Amino acid sequence: MAAELDGTSQRDPVIIDEIQKLPVLLDEIHWLMENKKLRFILCGSSARKLRRGHANLLGGRAVRYELHPLVFPEISDFSLIKALNAGLIPRHYDNPQPQRLIQSYVGDYLKEEIVAEALTRNIPAFSRFLEVAALSNSEIVNYTNIARECGVSSPTVKEYFQILEDTLIGSHLPAFQKRKKRRLVTSPKFYFFDLSPVIHLTRREKVQPGSELFGRALEHYVFMEIAAHASYSDLYYPVSYWRTTSGFEVDFVLGDHEIAIEVKASELANESHLKGLRRFREEYRVRRSLLVSLDPTPRKTQDWIDILPWKTFLEELWSGRIL
Repeated sequence: MAAELDGTSQRDPVIIDEIQKLPVLLDEIHWLMENKKLRFILCGSSARKLRRGHANLLGGRAVRYELHPLVFPEISDFSLIKALNAGLIPRHYDNPQPQRLIQSYVGDYLKEEIVAEALTRNIPAFSRFLEVAALSNSEIVNYTNIARECGVSSPTVKEYFQILEDTLIGSHLPAFQKRKKRRLVTSPKFYFFDLSPVIHLTRREKVQPGSELFGRALEHYVFMEIAAHASYSDLYYPVSYWRTTSGFEVDFVLGDHEIAIEVKASELANESHLKGLRRFREEYRVRRSLLVSLDPTPRKTQDWIDILPWKTFLEELWSGRIL
């Protein structure tokens, strides 16, 4: 069929899914693009096999897009409680009883395809690593402690994390390291790409407002929205976190310290919730400081810190009023 097509007669692009499973096709696709001017949509869940096999990555000829789980503007009747307990993968979010689907997803995908990517015979260690990584989701990564719990070396744990990044299962959040006065933590954090793997791997109970689990899940969710917005908006601004060795922290720093964001699962944000943002502003010039919370209405402190309900924050983020 390709021989009958060229760039003038082709109506729709040719779609090839899971291209990483047959990377040899990329050479043929390259030829068809150059000589027949054909257009393609190539989908895949891992770039690891392509890079490892020195495949033709179509450098300069293809644009990469990353598809994220559902985001706030895509759901007309969005429910925060539902999102935090089911995740934002469409089939999970839309299912009234998502637990079985989540269990199947984690069991069939994470513990089979991802384990296959690990190129290791130590399957129990990698499975244990997934559980430990989920338990430490959104926390500062300590490779030594995780290695000890999994019974493997620190370099092996670093390789396992790289596998999760290469297969788009999670990503590191780097530490903001532009040092001024205070000594800073430099290790990254790690977030799974969606809440559903964390829900299953940690065997956690239902997330309810007021619990510690709710606070961690809300922070994870806000990170997912920020990461998706940075990509979908084509702004590609860097996202990091800031923490001093003395314990002051800002959850998310956008750009080169233009925006500082702290997330608190509180219905009435108070002075104690603002300490990290205020210490950060003592060090850097910040265009806007935000506390995202469960407060019912937006308000502003005397020193111009915006306290925004989570929904208001998301509306401003996706309408372009944050960056």
